[in-house]
Parts: sequence; C-alpha cells; structure tokens
Amino acid sequence: MFTSILAAYDGSKGGYAALEKAAELAKLSGADLTVLTCYRHHSMLEASLSMVRGARETDRNLDDIMRQVSREAAEEAKARAQEMGVGKVSAFIKNGPSARTIVAFAGERGCDLIVLGSRGLGSSEGYLLGSVSHKVTSLTDLPVLVV
Repeated sequence: MFTSILAAYDGSKGGYAALEKAAELAKLSGADLTVLTCYRHHSMLEASLSMVRGARETDRNLDDIMRQVSREAAEEAKARAQEMGVGKVSAFIKNGPSARTIVAFAGERGCDLIVLGSRGLGSSEGYLLGSVSHKVTSLTDLPVLVV
C-alpha cells in the first residue's frame, strides 16, 4: 500500500483530522509517518522593524516566534501519532509557502502519500488564491488525501 506518508499539520481541527487519518493509514500499511508543519513570514514591516531594533537577547522577531509555535505543533503531532500507535514517526518544520513547501518536502523525503486537512489556519490569502489543499493537489503527481 504505502511506505512513507506525509501529514501536513498546522494545529487546526482539519490538521488534526488529517493527522488521525494519516496515523490510521500508517498503522494499517506499516508505513513511516512524517509530520510537516510550515510557517511563513508575511509582514515586510515586521521584518524591517526586526532589522532596525537592537540585537538584545530578549528581542524576538516574528520569525522566531512562528518557528517556535511551528516546532511545538510538530512535536505535539508527533506525540499524538505515537499515542495512536504509529511505529515510526518523525516531525519537521519548514519556512516557506505552504503548498510548495509540502510538495517539495514530500519529494525530498520520498513520500508516496500526502495527507492534509481541507481547511487549516491559513491566511485570508487562501480565500483569494485558493486553499493549500487545492494547491497541493495541483502541484504534485503524488496521491493526496484531503480530510
């Protein structure tokens, strides 16, 4: 069936539903499960301000905060998948446009299935340009399960 499944996870209800389905499929097929959480910095103003501010140790820019939140979400998903009985689970975070990052990462890791939620924590940009799940299905030749 499948040997390597990628679950895109953002901490949303849809992301959790996708994680549950990916874990179920991984258990049934004996596949490895890889969890990927993506984050993307959108604010040029915040990026500019973070370069202007002093480099004190207590200062944290938005990228650092988003990276930390993503890391926590990925580790939470990994722990949940292990609780669901998946044998081999790994978790990663990546910075970049979600759909392209998911597709590229799946290719790099040799995944043979991508599982993701139909709606997540995406920005209002998704309403104008299309959802991440729609973009992923149009960018990859891999099977995609949208939960």
